[in-house]
Amino acid sequence: MDLLLVIVIGVIAVAVVTALAERLGVAGPLLLVALGLAIGLLPFVEVPEIDPELILVGVLPPLLYASAVRLPAIEFRRDLAPISGLAVVLVIITALVLGWFFSLVLPGVGFALGVALGAIISPTDAVATSIAKRLGISPRVTTMLEGESLLNDATALVLLRTALIAAVAGTFSFGSAVGAFVWAVFIAIVIGALVGFLTLRLRAWVRSSAASTAIGFTVPFLAYLPTEHLNGSGLVAAVIAGIVSGQGAARWFTPEQRLSDQVNWRTVELVLEGGIFLIMGLELDQIVSAVAGRHEGLGLATTVALCALVIVLVVRAVYVSLLLWAGRKSASRMDRSQFERMDARLDQISENGWPDRPAPRGRSRVKPSPERAERRLMTMRERVARALADFDYYQSSPLGWKHGTVIVWAGMRGVVTLAAAQTIPRSVEDRPVLIYIAFVVALVSLMLQGFTLPWLSNRLKLDAPGEGADDAAEQERLAGELREAAASALTAADLRRRDGSPFEPELIERMALRYAAPATQETTAFEQDMLELRLALNVAMRGRLTKLSSGGAFSTRTLRRTLAELDADQLSLELRLSGNE
Repeated sequence: MDLLLVIVIGVIAVAVVTALAERLGVAGPLLLVALGLAIGLLPFVEVPEIDPELILVGVLPPLLYASAVRLPAIEFRRDLAPISGLAVVLVIITALVLGWFFSLVLPGVGFALGVALGAIISPTDAVATSIAKRLGISPRVTTMLEGESLLNDATALVLLRTALIAAVAGTFSFGSAVGAFVWAVFIAIVIGALVGFLTLRLRAWVRSSAASTAIGFTVPFLAYLPTEHLNGSGLVAAVIAGIVSGQGAARWFTPEQRLSDQVNWRTVELVLEGGIFLIMGLELDQIVSAVAGRHEGLGLATTVALCALVIVLVVRAVYVSLLLWAGRKSASRMDRSQFERMDARLDQISENGWPDRPAPRGRSRVKPSPERAERRLMTMRERVARALADFDYYQSSPLGWKHGTVIVWAGMRGVVTLAAAQTIPRSVEDRPVLIYIAFVVALVSLMLQGFTLPWLSNRLKLDAPGEGADDAAEQERLAGELREAAASALTAADLRRRDGSPFEPELIERMALRYAAPATQETTAFEQDMLELRLALNVAMRGRLTKLSSGGAFSTRTLRRTLAELDADQLSLELRLSGNE
């Protein structure tokens, strides 16, 4: 009963503090950490010891899954190379540098154990970077930050596992470490993608929004548990399952299912995220007491932690600078004209057909069927259109030193660092000191960088003044594509009611006139038919939207906003139709 009461009070505290933070214009996680610190220091409050497995298994998979569902896949694909560098290369470099530093300044801590602590501190946190997402920073920057924080846990946890084994055994094998990492990521991608696809189809078959959401709550755990059993990264599997589910929802789910998923996962994310930051503040007193009782006291450990945070930021700044330099060099070599020439060449092929080529000696040339030639032409057109869209994206949103500054400063540590630190075996003599160092790094990083990031963003003036106008123009361009899809569907005359029966030609003609000049005073029966036809046109526009989603011509934000509008229109139509039946 006491535990249930604590949970209820905690949920209410998270909700109230989040609402208060919105009114004050302060990030909610920061206030929750401060609240936890204040409560934890009260003499009559006894904070129970939190099992790290509860966080690693019960909290992180659904939390990362919820973030991955909303990940903008198009932008993520475009910046996959720098995101992978931040999530893998930077984590390894940072862990090795910190391992060398800890082995020099901490008595009794060797290089392997120092690398283990470095692996704990190195990854940025998906929960912590949520602070940056609320500031209206460039979508490209927030996508890179979120992608990094979702994927770097695999690198850190595999490196931590390998370093701890080496610290206990006294040996280290570079080959086995690389092999363990490759296997952990590979099996996570396979299982995560498989679980995401199968549950996506199952939920599409279920149709009921409540039943679908209930199944959705199990997806991160269905991906996590078997992956961990096979020595893979369960967190990466949960992320992959979330990406697959998020991208397939537009095609397979009903509007009710998408709306239910959106609301419920936001609620889950709010409670879990807020609870973690609250626990982070509550645990401070326990960790400080454990270290203060040792003969070296808090001075050395605190100094080492602050120096480690400086090293983390310096290494990150150097790496991001090199990353931006390489990106600018790569962009300077890109040439849009070659893709435009390819596009013009495809136009010629579309008009004149594929050119004849001589068959190899001794073989007769088999001319492809018209259907196969058309599919080949469409595939090449899609590739060229995607390449042109990618080129325009890189040109319209270049990354400069201001964006690099935000990427460096927004790389905060959080719950993964705290949970991973507590997995250090209790047989390690310096375990309390190592946990304290990780906690101080995470806490100072979160409070210092989190509180100053809005100020830094304002000083750098990163908000593009024309961004709203660009969004409106893109929204109108996409609306034009959907209107064209509706007009094509009307002229094709293959629309059907929900029961499969065709629409009368007169009704289709009236709908076309209604688009130009809305009709008035329809009869009830005619209004019913018009609603059915509008519903069928909604389906046609949704089909065009699904095709456009993979081309890269429109941003994920615009595509999702338009999908939400279509969903709302469909729900309204279905509600009116059900009222007339």
